[in-house]
Amino acid sequence: MKFYNLIWLIPLFPLAGAAINGLISNRMGLKKSFTHTVALTGSGLAWLWGWTAIIQWIADLGTHKPVIITLYQWISGGTLKIIGGKFAKATVSASFQLDSASAVMVGFVTFVGFLIHLYSIGYMHDEEDRPYSRYFAYLNLFMFSMLVLVLGANLPVMFVGWEGVGLCSYLLIGFYFEKDWCATAGMKAFITNRIGDFGFILGIFLTFMVFGSTEFVKIFPVAAAHPQQYAGWATAIGLLLFVGAMGKSAQIPLYVWLPDAMAGPTPVSALIHAATMVTAGVYMVVRCNVLYRIGPVAMLVVAIIGGLTAFYAATIGMAQNDIKKVLAYSTVSQLGYMFLGAGVGAFVAAIFHVVTHAFFKALLFLGSGSVIHACSGNQDMRTMGGLKKYMPTTYWTFMAATLAISGIFPFAGFFSKDEILGKAFAAGKANLNGFGWVYYILWFLGIAAAFITAFYMFRLVYMTFHGEFRGTEEEKHHLHESPWTMTLPLQVLGVLSIIGGLIGIPKLMTGHANWNLIERFLEPVILPIGAGAAHTEAAVEVVHHTVSPGVEWLLLVISLSIAIAGILVARSFYYGAHAFEKPQRFTERHPLLYKLVLNKYYVDEIYQATVINGVVKLARILWEFDARVIDGIVNGVRHVTVGTSFVSAVFDLKIIDGLVNLVAAIYDRASHYFRRLQVGFAQGYAMVMVLGAVTLLAIYIIF
Repeated sequence: MKFYNLIWLIPLFPLAGAAINGLISNRMGLKKSFTHTVALTGSGLAWLWGWTAIIQWIADLGTHKPVIITLYQWISGGTLKIIGGKFAKATVSASFQLDSASAVMVGFVTFVGFLIHLYSIGYMHDEEDRPYSRYFAYLNLFMFSMLVLVLGANLPVMFVGWEGVGLCSYLLIGFYFEKDWCATAGMKAFITNRIGDFGFILGIFLTFMVFGSTEFVKIFPVAAAHPQQYAGWATAIGLLLFVGAMGKSAQIPLYVWLPDAMAGPTPVSALIHAATMVTAGVYMVVRCNVLYRIGPVAMLVVAIIGGLTAFYAATIGMAQNDIKKVLAYSTVSQLGYMFLGAGVGAFVAAIFHVVTHAFFKALLFLGSGSVIHACSGNQDMRTMGGLKKYMPTTYWTFMAATLAISGIFPFAGFFSKDEILGKAFAAGKANLNGFGWVYYILWFLGIAAAFITAFYMFRLVYMTFHGEFRGTEEEKHHLHESPWTMTLPLQVLGVLSIIGGLIGIPKLMTGHANWNLIERFLEPVILPIGAGAAHTEAAVEVVHHTVSPGVEWLLLVISLSIAIAGILVARSFYYGAHAFEKPQRFTERHPLLYKLVLNKYYVDEIYQATVINGVVKLARILWEFDARVIDGIVNGVRHVTVGTSFVSAVFDLKIIDGLVNLVAAIYDRASHYFRRLQVGFAQGYAMVMVLGAVTLLAIYIIF
């Protein structure tokens, strides 16, 4: 049996689990063991089937031959006139595609998703039966949606999964909907994503108008073969699609929903922030890399937004005291790195960082969940400390993930982040699209963000695991290591955080490009651009462009040194006998700066005062206009109608009915006289006839 011919079963397994838990377990209140067994089976089968299909596909066909499975004709319309005076049938198929890009995503989404399901058993064990089954139903549904997104063979099918993960994020973030702030966080995520999704929809429509199709295997080869013809349209499509990515992957200015996503259970944060939803935007940009490469303006925008977000979000993470909020802003920052990579043409490096980030960020969130579980739900790092001796497994696995995200050799994040920074510098040297100085600035922002990342992550470690416990005695008595269902995923992800970067060892370190396994694997996704597009040559070149080995080693040393410097600064601030003294003095000297960063630059407040209050006030004005003007006009017409109907009634009763009644009265009165002529005698009638004839004759003779 060829598993890759049945790839539609991969998302179907978690969908079945969601249906069983949502429609049966939740309604019947079945035992938790049944619920999590169903959920684990659904996610586990997706993992096993997906990996088997990928291995078979590589063995049988190789990575250069995508497999497309069409289930049915989804949308069937008439003939549509497209750009260039051509005609195309307006059809969309429900189809899935297995190629290098989707294989990478399916591989780690199913695996990490399964580990998060396993972790959830221990984390959610105190929940009642019905919320427990509801939680796992949502979790399975989330995996289904994400798998539809990455396996979709065209933009509309991708959009179905895109909206599915948006819905599931709303359900999971607002899981504790009885709490107002949780419900509000869920609505905030949902509404913010709808703003971005509007751009995505317009991008789909424009793609159909330009290419007459939304199938990836049809539009990308055409665009690559005629870059000059489609350059302008590709820029417009790329920018519209990127608006959707900005919402889904929490980039400036649509990032504000992601920190509030911490309202949901911690495993939800791990699933949303690490392996699924937030990486969807990066995957979409890489999937559509041809459009961005022939539309250099769109690619430049991606790079700028990514670089700014990476730095901006990192600065906010420095002052947060909620352990999950620190990781939330860390996610926003790391996503910025991914878009920076895609924006400088390093599409493989962007996906590489998606993969390594899935390992260490899932571990960081699950590790924070283990800490919160031990601290009786407390998330404030200021009341933690000294947890290392109580939770050794959590500590050491968390440390591995922290070293990985900080970019320390040889942990996973070192390889992927360094490759992105190297490509950003190379884009500056190559003067990519004539904006070399911009890419140098973006490289500097990336380096600065790397320093800040190492600082705030080790700040988190020192505040949480080192020193003395700063909580209450009751909380201290409760401290313990988490159960095996929680620590096993931590250990597996800890190993991957250490060795995961080995799939992308750069040629600089080995002298041979074959060691960069992920680059070789994803090579078919980066289609060559046809000749004759002078303005796209730089964009094509930078994908493979590198600086000299000496400069590359220098960049590597700078990146590593910056990370180590961030760790050392954090250690001097938060470790040892004089911990917290330096940050205390700093905040006293710079209270305004500290408040600015602590309050996240007041962006939420600015949005509240401008956008949200503006929309509310506009709605109030429109309501007032509707109530006073529109309703006034309607009511005025009603009053006029009633008044005229009164006049009409009087005219009808007095004039019209009066005339009718007058005619009737005349006839009635006349009848009293004329009936006397009806005597009933024939001789009388004859006499009248003779009299009439004589009268007529006399009149005739006279006149």
